[in-house]
Amino acid sequence: MSAVEEKIHPRPAADVLAWGRALIGPALREAVESLPEAVRRIVGYHFGWSDEQGRPAGEADEAGGGKAIRPALVLLSAEVVGGEAADAVPAAVAVELTHNFSLLHDDVMDGDTSRRHRATAWTIFGRGPAILAGDALMTLAFDVLAAAGRPAARRAARALGAAVLELIDGQYSDVSFERRDDVALAECQAMATAKTGALLGGACALGALYGGAPDERVEHLGAFGRHLGLAFQHVDDLLGIWGDPGVTGKPVYSDLRNRKKSLPVVAALTSDTPAGRELAALYRSAHPLTDPELARAARLVEEAGGRAWSQAEADGLLATATRELDWAQTGASARAAAELQSLARLVTRRDH
Repeated sequence: MSAVEEKIHPRPAADVLAWGRALIGPALREAVESLPEAVRRIVGYHFGWSDEQGRPAGEADEAGGGKAIRPALVLLSAEVVGGEAADAVPAAVAVELTHNFSLLHDDVMDGDTSRRHRATAWTIFGRGPAILAGDALMTLAFDVLAAAGRPAARRAARALGAAVLELIDGQYSDVSFERRDDVALAECQAMATAKTGALLGGACALGALYGGAPDERVEHLGAFGRHLGLAFQHVDDLLGIWGDPGVTGKPVYSDLRNRKKSLPVVAALTSDTPAGRELAALYRSAHPLTDPELARAARLVEEAGGRAWSQAEADGLLATATRELDWAQTGASARAAAELQSLARLVTRRDH
């Protein structure tokens, strides 16, 4: 396909995600097959490849392993800077393994009982085994980078390690917020940037590294991913309150039930409004919130302005991310840049 044709015919986001999953799928499965049998069974279940007995899953469950947005960001970032997506497959696999390490741990810490329309791994195999499976995925991610023997592997490993440490710091803050009544909005934004923005930024930076980009373009793509990650977290937090369980795979009001200090919630709690103060009283109550109380809490977040603020922040962050992408792309990468923008719009939609 010529550069002119690429400018005219970017693929729809769904096609890009399918392309990314197909490109990394064999390498991802090969990597997982190298794990010890005990954790491999948990990982296979978590990815939707098998049931709890280790039997191959049907077609519906195979598709339930997630959209694989982060690997697609890696692959497209390599193309945006003039490289080949195929060269970035090890980085894309490493990022997907890292992301799923964090999901396995998050589900245990948050006590979530469903993900991707299935029971979470810890509810089937136990908390300890699920944590160990997550640890195995994180170790495997660095092994994949090292085993590929690419020139960018050393820098990529350091970049991924830095992103993981930042992610862990953000997750630590998120957990600590549950024990505090005085979380400031700036603290919450910093936590979300670390918890979610770090890995999306790292994904785009790794793609740029494997695409042979100079440092300036690597930095711009990393910034694109970080801004997109924070926008994504705003949207994910909105879905954690108002999302359709049939679409999100999570129970209705799941974040409110867990009394998460999410972005729209903290915006409401710090709004100094009657609705914000009533929400704070509900969050401080000693008993589990009833269904009517959860519905009331959702209305209070909206009345206090938390919902509108998060929506506006997501839109502004998406615009900032797009500017970073404009500075990062090469003249011959219009199609890949358009597809990155399409993915960015997809992950900041409020109906997925």
